This record gives sequence, structure tokens and C-alpha cells, in this order.
Amino acid sequence: MPVQKRDIEYLKNQARLLRIEILKMLTEAGSGHTGGSLSAADIVTALYFYKLRHKPENPSWAERDRFVLSKGHAAPLLYAVLAMSGYFDRSLLKTLRKLGSPLQGHPCSKMLPGVEISTGSLGQGLSVANGIAMGLKLQGLSSRVYCLLGDGELQEGQVWEAAMSAAHYKSDNLCAIVDLNGLQIDGPISSVKNIEPVDKKFQAFGWNTIEINGHDMTQIVDALDKAEELKGAPTVILARTIKGKGVSIFEGKVKYHGVAPTPEELEIALKELSSGGEVKVPGGEVTVGTGN
Repeated sequence: MPVQKRDIEYLKNQARLLRIEILKMLTEAGSGHTGGSLSAADIVTALYFYKLRHKPENPSWAERDRFVLSKGHAAPLLYAVLAMSGYFDRSLLKTLRKLGSPLQGHPCSKMLPGVEISTGSLGQGLSVANGIAMGLKLQGLSSRVYCLLGDGELQEGQVWEAAMSAAHYKSDNLCAIVDLNGLQIDGPISSVKNIEPVDKKFQAFGWNTIEINGHDMTQIVDALDKAEELKGAPTVILARTIKGKGVSIFEGKVKYHGVAPTPEELEIALKELSSGGEVKVPGGEVTVGTGN
């Protein structure tokens, strides 16, 4: 299995390479979602190269952990990490959004190995993840389920129905992760429909909450470890991130929610990503709360 030891520098570098793959495929396609793919790159890197139990050579392995990309528009993020993990050849990434390609604009589980569930209609992923988690327990399997949601997605009522169900059934093999980058297609989350305080909302529904800097790799892996330790209730990791993180011309800009880089912008991005740089987010202290 491609689960790695706890090597923070290795994970940081994998996240950098992941961002490069995302931007190259988006530029080749000429369309797709840049901002939300980049904001969650560190989180997904930690999942696939540190935490998840999975076998790229056997995607249907019964005892694997499951990952549900509820914010399905960030498909380039999922495709890139699957290719880097060995599920398919990286050359396929160049076919993103092309006619006949298994790399559709939103993930399709019937077309690509490693995609657990077809997603894209926002608000549904947590319900599916909850059902998978319950099914795994009924089968007596110790596998875990991780579900990545966007913060704008929390405006969907079905998310909270799923949150209520997961807490009721004490689905402690379920971990939701919210990419709190503060922006959605129509503008700032706080202006479109404010979702704060997110931690108190999940706690009121009976969830354990862990709040982190979603670009600090140490905090991310610590949170994933902590979530696995917590029993008796589902856990949500609230990851404060920056939309478009990693490239200055994309960071914090609503425009790049659903716009691909131009070839000129890709050149700038590749120069920045090749030079590295420390990732910082305001705040940054890990806080843990309980809904019990």
C-alpha cells in the first residue's frame, strides 16, 4: 500500500507536485476549476500519501479506506492524486474534459479506477459517505471513510440531514473534511450565505470538531490521526485554507473558482511552484471540540 511514514517534508513536496499536475491539466483542457482544486491540495496529499489504506493495483480491495470528493467540481485534484498514486498513467491527465476521456468535468465512478462515487451535485457527498460508513460497520470491516466538502456546499440542507444521521448512528469511522477557503462562485461565503460558526453547528449536531490551518502539513496529519482516535461520534476537520493556494496570481480570487489558467499564467505558476515557499494562513492553532 502507498501509505507513507510520517515525513512532513516528503508530503509538502508531493503537494507541490500535485499542484503542478493540476495546473498543467487544467491549462491543457482550457476549462475547469482552479481555485478549489489548489486550496485542498495539501489535505488530499496527506490523505493519499499518509493516511488512506488503499491499493492502486487493486482499486476494489474490500478493506480499503474510502475517499468521497463531495465537491466534485474539484475533479482535477482527485485525478491528479490518483495518477500520482499509481491508479493510471499520468499521460491520461492531458485528456481532462476531452470527448471520450474517462476524466470528465466531474468524477464518474464507472469510468475511472479509484473514483468511489460519482459526484458533482453539491450537498450529496456526505450522505453517500455516511451510507458507506454504515455499510462497512455492518460488514465488520475496520475501513474508514473520508469525505471532502466545500464550504459553500454547507449551504445545502442535505449536508445537515447527513450530519444528523451520522451522529445518530455514531459513525466514528466517518471523517468529514471541510475546505474552508471562504469563496464560492458568486463571491465570499459570508456575503452569499454565511455559514459561521461552522464548529458550533457541527458540535450541535453531535460531531467532534477539529479546526486547523489547512495548509500546515503537520496540523493536517495530526488532525487525521486524532480523527481516527476519536470514538463514539463522527469527526469533522475544519480546514482554513486559501482559494488558489500556491500561486500568487490565483490566491484569494473568486475569478479562478471555475476558470483554467492561460498558458502565460501556467508559466508564472510553474516558476513559483518550482521555487517553493512557506505556506501561511491567518490563525493556525489546532482546536478540538466535541459534540458529545
